[in-house]
Amino acid sequence: MSKTAFERYAPFIQAYIYRKNWADLREVQVEACDAIMDTDQHVIIASGTASGKTEAAFFPMLTLLEEKPSTSVGILYIGPLKALINDQFERLSALLDDSDIPVWPWHGDVAQSVKQRALRQGRGVLQITPESLEAMLMQHSGDAVKLFRDLRFVVIDEIHALMGTDRGLQTLCLLTRLERATNCMPRRIGLSATLHEYDTAQAWLAAGTDRQATVTGIQVHKRSIALHVESFLLPKDEQQAAETMRVYNEFLYNACHTQKCILFSNSRGKAEAVIADLKELAQRRKEADVFYVHHGSVSADLRHDAESALRESKGPVVAAATLTLELGIDIGDLDATFQLGAPFSCISFVQRLGRSGRRTGKSQMMFVTLADRMEERPMDAIPWELLQTIAVIQLYLEERWVEPSVQKPKPFSVLAHQTLSTLMTYGELLPATLAARVLTLPAFQGSITTEEYQLLLRHMLEEDILERMDNGGIIIGLKGAKVTSHYSFYSVFQNEETWHVIHQEHEVGTLDSCPAAQEAFILAGRAWQVLTIDEERQMIYVKPIKNRRIPSWHGRGGDIHERIAQRMRHVLMEDTMYPYLGQQAVQHLAEAREITRQAGILKHQLTVSTDGNYILCPWRGSKIIRTIHCLLSGLLKESFGIGRVYASPYYLQFSSTLAPEAFSELAKALQLSEDDAQKTLSPEKKPTIDKYDWMLSDTLLQSAYVANQLDISGAVAVLHGIADT
Repeated sequence: MSKTAFERYAPFIQAYIYRKNWADLREVQVEACDAIMDTDQHVIIASGTASGKTEAAFFPMLTLLEEKPSTSVGILYIGPLKALINDQFERLSALLDDSDIPVWPWHGDVAQSVKQRALRQGRGVLQITPESLEAMLMQHSGDAVKLFRDLRFVVIDEIHALMGTDRGLQTLCLLTRLERATNCMPRRIGLSATLHEYDTAQAWLAAGTDRQATVTGIQVHKRSIALHVESFLLPKDEQQAAETMRVYNEFLYNACHTQKCILFSNSRGKAEAVIADLKELAQRRKEADVFYVHHGSVSADLRHDAESALRESKGPVVAAATLTLELGIDIGDLDATFQLGAPFSCISFVQRLGRSGRRTGKSQMMFVTLADRMEERPMDAIPWELLQTIAVIQLYLEERWVEPSVQKPKPFSVLAHQTLSTLMTYGELLPATLAARVLTLPAFQGSITTEEYQLLLRHMLEEDILERMDNGGIIIGLKGAKVTSHYSFYSVFQNEETWHVIHQEHEVGTLDSCPAAQEAFILAGRAWQVLTIDEERQMIYVKPIKNRRIPSWHGRGGDIHERIAQRMRHVLMEDTMYPYLGQQAVQHLAEAREITRQAGILKHQLTVSTDGNYILCPWRGSKIIRTIHCLLSGLLKESFGIGRVYASPYYLQFSSTLAPEAFSELAKALQLSEDDAQKTLSPEKKPTIDKYDWMLSDTLLQSAYVANQLDISGAVAVLHGIADT
């Protein structure tokens, strides 16, 4: 036992360690103890999945709280998911059994009676989501002051899931607003199993404060890794495609049905579809149905059933999930994880890989890609998802590389949201006072100018989102009052229209759109038929049936980083056959290498297909592909003689009246600076991406899109380079 750290812990923590029969403390726990107890800095605990990060943070914090009790809640834990908070609540409750320190969950599913008891006692540990903290500061700022007037620590779990997102910006704003309201400057403790750019993470955690952030627990992945990749291609012939789907489903079933595992999917629809197919196969084979679905549109009760089965079942359990099981919910020890389709990012791959192998020390992950071979676009004969999968794996194996976090340059949507939230807290503010409170929040310092904020306020006033009083003060307007009075306002991520699916008074889950009466669909791994619809309450009452229709949900795929695109090109150029590839994946990779060499896209960014269409394959990330698409569809459309444009995540295909040499010369001569960025979009294009973009003027909306979604200099560099290749 590491006596130095162990002997410093409070007696109730020592007793807890003895009850758990721990032989020693882990390295990360010793390091975190020193960092938290011997310094006054913020601390990032960056250690692998199941390495003891939660205990590493809470053991020393609770010890300090025991030695010098707080007169309010002493530790605020911010978790990205309700399920993660519920899971951590159980862990902390067990830890605090022998202490006088209470722990309180606080989110939308927690009973008001529990929250009232927390307010009356006003001490211990409080666990909350960013959205519930937003609601508290907006609607009950007095409760926030009472609860946190002597706050010592703020724990932010899974900080990699917040950095670079609107929700992360919101969290930083909330912390600053809380510090100002309470005149209290707690230390921040960030937890993550998936960090690469530590400088960026330290700057993010310390934003808006006078303290520095230090990092502890950095260590190389000590588990061994077993990877396997298999690939399936659907032929054009319908009968052959049906046979391939049968083989695909049997392959998946045989690989997973005797294990405790998660099948990670990039979409809710795919998660539902694969479980429907596996359930049908189990029924045909007269074998046990061990299959669950876990995603954000499945009811909380059914998600909890899946989590409990994974955690507690002695036999096989298979759950198809989206990112809802990617984060640190305790689901016990898994035999393996599966990835259906290519992971969008290395971060996601590492996070999902780490969900298995806790007991054995060997993380096992199987990737299974399924691609259509489409007749109308020859480039789709290339198995892009297989290439992306290999690129992600190789970047991690060779360099331990994961995507760096990048803060949004122009977060106007969050700016509009925080403006309304601030006015909800204070009622009426003069414009200068409002600007002083909002523009000094860490999300906007150095990124939003006074002139841009004036444009935003002017537009919100014109649209009755805000209202100006006779004395010049600003309050919430009629439209703003309607928006802020709904619970969905507390979040800054997109909310889809929600229809609740009910069977025998129990919620099955939600849909983004309302089906027709008698329509059938699959949700939570089962088929349902609509009986009646309550449009006013947005309730859909159903009965179980047999059916195979998968509903669709809204949502955007993730962007592909430039490093991944470049590594895909390298995969095609080298001759290596990676040892983790299955038999079909080896064959499909060999075919892809031959196709791309014959097409010339490895040497030349711009080629002409057999039907006379241009193909631009620059091997760059999503932002550059998106920017070139905008240019060809707008600013350059006439001068370059552009017809229709098709953009895939990997390449662009378009028609042009120009000969290749003339096209190259025009591209090489193109002059477009960042100052001309607004020209990238046609005047009528007003793309809304973020939740509160509808509150922006056309000018700000286009500025946000250009700054946040496009890469002008990168796109121009690609076009300049066409002639050189």
